[in-house]
Amino acid sequence: MPNANRGSVGFQSNEFEQKYERPSKSEMKRQSNDLQKLGEQLVAEPRDRVKRVPMPDHVRDAILMCQTISNHEGRRRQMQYVGKMMRTLDEEEVAVIQRTIDSWKGMSKAETAALHALERRRDKLLADDKALTELLAEHPELDGQHLRTLIRNARKEQADSKPPKAYREIFQILKDLGKAAPAAADDEVDEDADAE
Repeated sequence: MPNANRGSVGFQSNEFEQKYERPSKSEMKRQSNDLQKLGEQLVAEPRDRVKRVPMPDHVRDAILMCQTISNHEGRRRQMQYVGKMMRTLDEEEVAVIQRTIDSWKGMSKAETAALHALERRRDKLLADDKALTELLAEHPELDGQHLRTLIRNARKEQADSKPPKAYREIFQILKDLGKAAPAAADDEVDEDADAE
């Protein structure tokens, strides 16, 4: 049965709580686990990407070493070491690494969306002859006769259930157009800067 007089003796119950200047043990453990997971994400990325991430050499070396280890126990121990090295980084270095990883994810989504757009345009070219006229109007440098031949061959391949050679070639032409357009835009910006 609860005591009705408890707590009414002139002091508050939070008077005796200690004030800590540092994070709690649980919070430190959470931060440690977050850094460990960040290190695991870096280990999972390709080597050339990891080499481009701005970080101290000792951390990069630990991550690259972990990528080469195939033995399960050895890899687990190296991952622990990667986590230890990640804990030596200050908050700013960790933030830079996190932003880099986030930008990779965003870039991958953008690349996927661009490829899907190219696939839709290719399918539109095969379905509608007006789409080819529009494409040639946008890009007069294209060889219209060659594209018509590819489209005709791609339709025939689909009808005969043959391997999609022309279908892939149309996609490659569209992909090259997509790469050439940003390069041309960069050249125009450079020329404008030179003129000023």
